[in-house]
Amino acid sequence: MTIEKIINLAAMGPASRLPKRLVTAALAVTLALAAPAFSFAQTALEPAQASASLGLPNVPTTRILAIGRLSSKSTPGAIGAVLPQEVRDTVKLYLEGKIDQWYVRKDQASVVFILNMTDVNEARSTLAQLPLGRADLMEFDLIPLGPLSPLAALGGSPSR
Repeated sequence: MTIEKIINLAAMGPASRLPKRLVTAALAVTLALAAPAFSFAQTALEPAQASASLGLPNVPTTRILAIGRLSSKSTPGAIGAVLPQEVRDTVKLYLEGKIDQWYVRKDQASVVFILNMTDVNEARSTLAQLPLGRADLMEFDLIPLGPLSPLAALGGSPSR
């Protein structure tokens, strides 16, 4: 299902009274932050181990990148049924400061959030509580982010 189809679906219900730009922005926030099942890119090493194996200093996790996508269970009707609450709950997370930025991927039906969190498990739990997540209609890849580790060498900062 494409983002355009979802926007058109949302425009038929109570959201029809809202400007299309607002519906689009709300949907982007909703799709990216609403999440049920989460999948993770599988790597042989944990992030700290990967940095160490490259000879780079370990850095703290400062944000979580959440890449959402509709699950195989998603249908226009199922999404439409939970979309209004999804939008409200996603905006609430933004206003609480848990979502820093949100985007929609232009190459596929997907949303991307930069979360103000440092723990992947907390991010997983938070996104799973959103309506699309509880309904198993959205999945997320969660990627811990940190400062550029080679920059520590420039400042003479000790490795963590």
